[in-house]
Amino acid sequence: MSAQTNIEIAKKWFNAFNQHNLGDLLNLYHSDARHYSPKLKLRQPETNGEVRGREALHAWWQDAFDRLPTLAYTYTTLTANDDRVFMEYVRHVAGENDMLVAEVLDIKDGKIVASRVYHG
Repeated sequence: MSAQTNIEIAKKWFNAFNQHNLGDLLNLYHSDARHYSPKLKLRQPETNGEVRGREALHAWWQDAFDRLPTLAYTYTTLTANDDRVFMEYVRHVAGENDMLVAEVLDIKDGKIVASRVYHG
């Protein structure tokens, strides 16, 4: 995939996430994709912060959208090459301080195969 194609995947990711559209969001992922998040590690310690597969991703994000109905991201920077896109964004939730976040999407054959979230 080209860097520009990976940027477009990232933009679709933000659009689907901000609409809380799990169908469109999950369609961007490979069926066996891995996802790591420090928030996942805190909420579900048994996962050690990582889930695998669309079903696990669906459960994770559905829980987040149910708990945080105002959850939205505003991207500030998208940087890509042929294999991945690095996303910097601001996490917004009503009643909480905004949080700066970085996330890497590894992409193969047009699908996200792994994602890793970083924040402090």
